[in-house]
Amino acid sequence: MLAVHLLGAVAVGVALTAGVWQYTAWEDRRAAEARDLTSAEPRPLDAVMDGDDPFPGELVGLPVQLEGSWRPAETFFVADREDGREESGRTGYWIVTPLDVDGNDSAVPVVRGWVADPTDPAPPTPDAEPVALTGWLQPSEGRGLADDDPGDDVLPELRIASLTQRVGMDLYSAFVVADADRTDDPAVASAADAGADLVPVRPDDLPDVGVFTALRNLLYAGEWWVFAVFAAFIWWRFCRDELLAARRRTTADDPIGSPA
Repeated sequence: MLAVHLLGAVAVGVALTAGVWQYTAWEDRRAAEARDLTSAEPRPLDAVMDGDDPFPGELVGLPVQLEGSWRPAETFFVADREDGREESGRTGYWIVTPLDVDGNDSAVPVVRGWVADPTDPAPPTPDAEPVALTGWLQPSEGRGLADDDPGDDVLPELRIASLTQRVGMDLYSAFVVADADRTDDPAVASAADAGADLVPVRPDDLPDVGVFTALRNLLYAGEWWVFAVFAAFIWWRFCRDELLAARRRTTADDPIGSPA
C-alpha cells in the first residue's frame, strides 16, 4: 500500500499547491489594479509593452507617452461614466478614439474626455494628423456588461475584445486615458477650459477594481481544491476497500478465530 499512499499524497499536494498558486495570482492581479502609479514619471509606451504583448498587470495606471495618428471614423462612447468635476454623481459618456501608434502595427484606444451627451452638442472630432500625447495606461475592462444595442456607437464598458469589429487594425491589450495637463491637442479635453463640454478624465474617475477582475484565477483555484478533495476521497475509499477485503480474507481463512 505504500505506492498507493505516495500517489495519493502527491495528487493531493499538487492540487492544493496549484490552487494556492491560482489564488495568489488572483490576489496579485487585484492588488496591481489598486496600486497608484499615476504620479510616476511617464515612460514611452513601446518601452512598456508592444502591440502583441499581454497587459503588464503590475503597471496599471502608469503614465505613458505615445505618438501616432487619430482614427476619427472609429470614435465611440462608453456609457455610465461619472463627471469628475462634480460631486453630484452625474453620469455621462467617455469619448474614445483609437490612435494608430507610430512604429507599430497596432492601435490603442484613447479616452479623450467626458461628455454629458454623445450628440448634443457634438464633441470635437480629431484630425487624422500626427499627435503626441501622455496618458495613464489601463487594462481592458471586463465586468461582463451586455451591450443592449450592438449597432450604435455606445458601449457599456471599454472591453478591448469587443472592439475588434469597430477598429480596422490590431489593438493593444490596453487603453490610455489622456492626461489633459500634458497633452496639447484640441481633440483632448482641456484642463484649462473648465466650462467646456469635453471634460478631462482623471485617474480618480476610473472605475474601482471590479468584482470580476482576475475571476478566472479565483475559479481555477477553487477547481484545483475540488480536485484535491476528490483525490483525497479516492485515496481514502481505495484504502478502506482494501482493508475491508483483507479482513474478510482473514476471517475466511480462520473461521474458528472469528467472532460469533
